[in-house]
Amino acid sequence: MQRRGALFSMPGGSGSRKMAAGDIGELLVPHMPTIRVPRSGDRVYKSECAFSYDSPNSEGGLYVCMNTFLAFGREHVERHFRKTGQSVYMHLKRHMREKVRGASGGALPKRRNSKIFLDLDTDDDLNSDDYEYEDEAKLVIFPDHYEIALPNIEELPALVTIACDAVLSSKSPYRKQDPDTWENELPVSKYANNLTQLDNGVRIPPSGWKCARCDLRENLWLNLTDGSILCGKWFFDSSGGNGHALEHYRDMGYPLAVKLGTITPDGADVYSFQEEEPVLDPHLAKHLAHFGIDMLHMHGTENGLRDNDIKPRVSEWEVIQESGTKLKPMYGPGYTGLKNLGNSCYLSSVMQAIFSIPEFQRAYVGNLPRIFDYSPLDPTQDFNTQMTKLGHGLLSGQYSKPPVKSELIEQVMKEEHKPQQNGISPRMFKAFVSKSHPEFSSNRQQDAQEFFLHLVNLVERNRIGSENPSDVFRFLVEERIQCCQTRKVRYTERVDYLMQLPVAMEAATNKDELIAYELTRREAEANRRPLPELVRAKIPFSACLQAFSEPENVDDFWSSALQAKSAGVKTSRFASFPEYLVVQIKKFTFGLDWVPKKFDVSIDMPDLLDINHLRARGLQPGEEELPDISPPIVIPDDSKDRLMNQLIDPSDIDESSVMQLAEMGFPLEACRKAVYFTGNMGAEVAFNWIIVHMEEPDFAEPLTMPGYGGAASSGASVFGATGLDNQPPEEIVAIITSMGFQRNQAVQALRATNNNLERALDWIFSHPEFEEDSDFVIEMENNANANIISEAKPEGPRVKDGSGMYELFAFISHMGTSTMSGHYVCHIKKEGRWVIYNDHKVCASERPPKDLGYMYFYRRIPS
Repeated sequence: MQRRGALFSMPGGSGSRKMAAGDIGELLVPHMPTIRVPRSGDRVYKSECAFSYDSPNSEGGLYVCMNTFLAFGREHVERHFRKTGQSVYMHLKRHMREKVRGASGGALPKRRNSKIFLDLDTDDDLNSDDYEYEDEAKLVIFPDHYEIALPNIEELPALVTIACDAVLSSKSPYRKQDPDTWENELPVSKYANNLTQLDNGVRIPPSGWKCARCDLRENLWLNLTDGSILCGKWFFDSSGGNGHALEHYRDMGYPLAVKLGTITPDGADVYSFQEEEPVLDPHLAKHLAHFGIDMLHMHGTENGLRDNDIKPRVSEWEVIQESGTKLKPMYGPGYTGLKNLGNSCYLSSVMQAIFSIPEFQRAYVGNLPRIFDYSPLDPTQDFNTQMTKLGHGLLSGQYSKPPVKSELIEQVMKEEHKPQQNGISPRMFKAFVSKSHPEFSSNRQQDAQEFFLHLVNLVERNRIGSENPSDVFRFLVEERIQCCQTRKVRYTERVDYLMQLPVAMEAATNKDELIAYELTRREAEANRRPLPELVRAKIPFSACLQAFSEPENVDDFWSSALQAKSAGVKTSRFASFPEYLVVQIKKFTFGLDWVPKKFDVSIDMPDLLDINHLRARGLQPGEEELPDISPPIVIPDDSKDRLMNQLIDPSDIDESSVMQLAEMGFPLEACRKAVYFTGNMGAEVAFNWIIVHMEEPDFAEPLTMPGYGGAASSGASVFGATGLDNQPPEEIVAIITSMGFQRNQAVQALRATNNNLERALDWIFSHPEFEEDSDFVIEMENNANANIISEAKPEGPRVKDGSGMYELFAFISHMGTSTMSGHYVCHIKKEGRWVIYNDHKVCASERPPKDLGYMYFYRRIPS
């Protein structure tokens, strides 16, 4: 194996307990059945805890389970041990130390660091001039915390040695589970950190580029060492040329070049001739600045001829990010940034806004112990666990601590010091919430509004108990359509989560300035001169609000009075006002050539918003309804994907779940019983049954079904019908008690959920306080019939209606030409002042650009 030599040439860990080979073997013998060698397809997590953002860089390091290959920080590993009984973990720790200085004050000469053997998804600069790294690995056996230093190739059993080596040499789990997602991920060039740049006075003009050897004006590459502009040929874009950039490298040996025309504030196409592949240059802004190029003032085009003649949104990038202003970094709870994973800023901005809302904080972070304790066998694949983990990471302040005084002084003295704010990486969260979505699972930029709705859908489908935090966004829209021929009307209602506000371009207050700009632009384009600075349209908010409420023509309206399609006029109003109003400015549209484009507008969004005049009024006197039944209210499906509606036959046991459990070392018959008594609900639920019942004397005995026949034949009547006394069927009670719950808990849960097994289990997890509450049992019995009636009624739309007065507390802004490119940042008002969240950087805002936002978040003002 590739990394075995590196691993097993290390000296033993200094803090490890020294033991004879026989002692180590004796310690491991009882646990050998639980130690596995990762197979193809196994996800090995060794960079991030499943419940927190602890990593090998954290003070307590990271513990990797040698059976499930899940990783846990010091705070959470005991929970996993208690829940699963898995005892053997690999402890990983990366130590970072300041390099020893030479006699002249500089760092000692570099040499190959043989002390680094962990392949981690981290931002560590392993070639740093200031710090050196050393990786440490050891086995830890719980609950006594016996430590076995690695390497121990002569003392460890061969199987354990192979398993340890396989874990240490495993690649990122995200590449394994989403290979298509990562196929375009580029490596960081090994030449980027110490690239030589000649002080030859070369300055790159903003336009008029051509190859220095053949006068070609397309597919041009700027060499980052000497500033030469030369044409390409055989690179990954296949756009043609005479290959002079490659010839220049062969003559001079200068390794890196950037393609002109691709430079934007997000980055550019960089190629390494030495490494013979496209690469990433983390210091690209600095390397371009050497030749007078400011990335904030660059905008890529498809043809590369006049890329910098166009200055469409120079001020947009600067104003939204508050560039040129010295912003004060913010630290502590609620001021933690999110690292950009490569166009993941849309996700970061939405999640920062979401977790600034108290209802989401309470639903997830407020329920952290319960959610973590009842998480499934693989918490990386559970939405509520990952939401709670992200919320805690953002709100706890644990990952947003100010630098100590000595570090602060060094940062002032040396600008190239590592960033003050590291933030947390939402890699695990993004991998889960986007795994079934073709767009969000890619590394391309996405629409923040679409992700917001995708997230709301996930919250709806994974409710925690009876409360749903996304209800704060729900509201009812009343749609009124009037038939143009009969003048009769139809009223319908639907559920929505955001208000889409059109851009009223015709109401611009600076029309003369816009017309003058357009004439100048056309003249410059015709004469191939640099284009003028873009003029931004200024739109009154009142005009956009008016456009929202104006009637809309409907051409294919079905008129029941005419029994044919007819023209109609539709108006939409609020049938209810949400607790939190999300307003999207519809800035994005398509041109005549179907190319996406963006309206560059400034809208004077108000801090206080009153939409009470948009309240629906219903059928008015004198109006006549069309003779047709109105469609029912459209309500998103909140039900679980899997529902248990009848007992399973022993012959229908899910054998795949049985084998998953058996491969963990449990007896086959015990696995079959576990899957049966948990109703084929999956290996995770069955695993919990095993943990509860593994000490019972008949644990490994074959499955027997005394008295099964009569109950089995009743099928749906057992799970579906409810008697007048609301007494849950004993068969279902037995299933729940077999999982380790008390009988009174089972009865309470089944009565509260109309004897639905899966909903009853959810009820138990969300009502732990009722475990021994006898008063609640009495109350349930007294209200049995009331529960039957309430459960029998179909659930209506969950809305939190109230006043239509709101105040602005957050907004998300977009920079770029379309939702498929550019960058997002978020501004949130906290503790009386605005704060800008720009990926991992969190700073006090000096000039929040409220007029340039894309999505606005308002909270209701109590009346």
